[in-house]
Amino acid sequence: MNNQNNKTACANHNIEKRFLETAETFHGTFQSFRPFPKASMQTSYETLPESLKEKLIQAGEEKLNYSFPVIRATDYMRFKRDGDRAAFEALYFAKRNALNDLIQAECVEHQGRFLDDILNGIYSICEETAWQLPAHNSYIRDTPQLILPDVTRPVMDLFACETGALLACAAYLLEEEFNAVSPFILTCIEDNLKRRILLPYLTAHFWWMGHDDEPMCNWTVWCTQNVLLTTFLMPWSVEMSSRLSSPVRTFCGNAPLFLPENTSDTVVTLQAILHKAAESCDYFLKDYGNDGCCEEGAQYYRHAGLCLYGAMTVLNTVTDGHFDTLFRWDKVKNIASYILNVHVNDKYYFNFADCSPIAGRAGVREYLFGKATGQEDLCLFAAKDFQAGQGQLITDEVNGGNLFYRMQAVFYYEELMHRDTSATLPHRDVYYPSVGLFLVHSNTMDLAVKAGDNADSHNHNDTGSVTLYKNGLPVLADIGVETYTQKTFSPRRYEIWTMQSGYHNLPTICGFDEHDGAEYRAQDVTADLTGTNPSISMELATAYPVGEMQAKGTISGVLTYRRTVALKKPENTVILEDHTNTGDVIMNFITYAKPTLQDPAMGTADDATSAALTGALTVGEATLLWTGAELLAIETLPITDARLKTAWDHDLYRIRLKMSGEDFRLTVK
Repeated sequence: MNNQNNKTACANHNIEKRFLETAETFHGTFQSFRPFPKASMQTSYETLPESLKEKLIQAGEEKLNYSFPVIRATDYMRFKRDGDRAAFEALYFAKRNALNDLIQAECVEHQGRFLDDILNGIYSICEETAWQLPAHNSYIRDTPQLILPDVTRPVMDLFACETGALLACAAYLLEEEFNAVSPFILTCIEDNLKRRILLPYLTAHFWWMGHDDEPMCNWTVWCTQNVLLTTFLMPWSVEMSSRLSSPVRTFCGNAPLFLPENTSDTVVTLQAILHKAAESCDYFLKDYGNDGCCEEGAQYYRHAGLCLYGAMTVLNTVTDGHFDTLFRWDKVKNIASYILNVHVNDKYYFNFADCSPIAGRAGVREYLFGKATGQEDLCLFAAKDFQAGQGQLITDEVNGGNLFYRMQAVFYYEELMHRDTSATLPHRDVYYPSVGLFLVHSNTMDLAVKAGDNADSHNHNDTGSVTLYKNGLPVLADIGVETYTQKTFSPRRYEIWTMQSGYHNLPTICGFDEHDGAEYRAQDVTADLTGTNPSISMELATAYPVGEMQAKGTISGVLTYRRTVALKKPENTVILEDHTNTGDVIMNFITYAKPTLQDPAMGTADDATSAALTGALTVGEATLLWTGAELLAIETLPITDARLKTAWDHDLYRIRLKMSGEDFRLTVK
């Protein structure tokens, strides 16, 4: 099949307003959102597995007398001063994870032993000057962050919205317990949620809400889901709309806005939130192709596809099933199954952009998305992976701050752990034209090739790159990304080595690597999934700065660089063939295992210049054979960054080969 790899063409930028139109036809009564039992409903908690209850109580006990850290102005300022994100975020997420540990322990034990610490955590968070991260402290997209927050203008970023959902969920779970101590606990939470979340949401516009053709990303549904959780989980002590009925000064851009005085009707206020959330879901989906491919990778699927599911779940529940048909929309079903298709084996996923090859275990959220969309294979995959992780609960730094996810995991724990997972789950060969992602499998080989362009969200310059696994272990690797800093999302992003095409499985042509931007893309892409030898072919010269090459005289005329990659399934062999009309090409291949020369006569890695124009290397369990190039070097790529160390347990390696003519062939067995 022929596919011009054009994301813009595949995505429907004539926005389908399916969510908004569904919201506008809802005229019923809003239903309560009760996704799991409150702590007072102890009969539900008593039936949980004893081992699970012990685990949750132990986690809470470790946080008894926890000293919730004060976040100082200088902690906030550090990002702007020296670009460091990690120090502030460690404090920020530690507080929220500790609070969640305490809340879950109290829900399970229900003896009041954790309540004082829970209240300390809630008040500590409410006393924070702002909830947005320093890295997100701006009002206009892609503009410099402010060194300190403006307390009169809350910024609704990912984690401000998530903090709102956390406090609303805490209030939902422990409403009776809080009121037994003091009614002012809920008052404090309500005031903060109104001022920091609901009023800005209803009266201001942040870029992630969507507008015209502005591109959206995981932010849109991540924030939207958490605004909906904040709205519908919180047990408002008075009618929510009456808490919003007074004119309140807020801002949109630089212009002050005022809520109208006639907002006393609860239905009107909830309807406004419903409509705005639905519209944002439409804006999010406009940037997806119908194939459902997440251009941000497997890790960000958890904040994109799964947050879409979370938002849909709230919308559907509070409208008594009014959004139910949208779960059967092919586009939504394809978004759901993406995570299954990019999975390789055990902990490994095909990765690109800022995604790690170890993208985290699938679990309850993937399982529920599979159930909602009627996809048994996704349910099976999620249950298998959950069991393989021994029922791992959601406690990582980022997701661990979402109490809603945690409680979902608690109440579906037993169902997933006892589900029959004996059925075989075969890998599917898939081509995603919207992103240019080609995924094929044999008995021993798992191959991914990314065409597309260099303008993805969380983009790396990786158009044409190849990722390969043998027997479930990486052979040709995609490095991933280092710890985020100020530089990561700045004009200097592509100074970072992991973003550069020379540190992907790609050629350096006439001394130039690929450039970033939508114009730097693969062209004339042909993908064929039929038969026993699936293949993809593309023109790669268009991903490189040909104009600069011509200006500097490194090439004359039209540059061509054709890459074809095929998996020969019967032979469990991958063939990569490159053809070009320039004589200055260095091939780069990143490997997980240290390459070793097979033929002693070819020299060693320390004396590689004597290698012949054909050669062979052993890389782990694979053999790499090439023709049309000489081996220049085998370089060690030290893995010292903390984030990279979570993906790679030792250094990586880069093989550099100099093409000797117009044709290069690599065979991997």
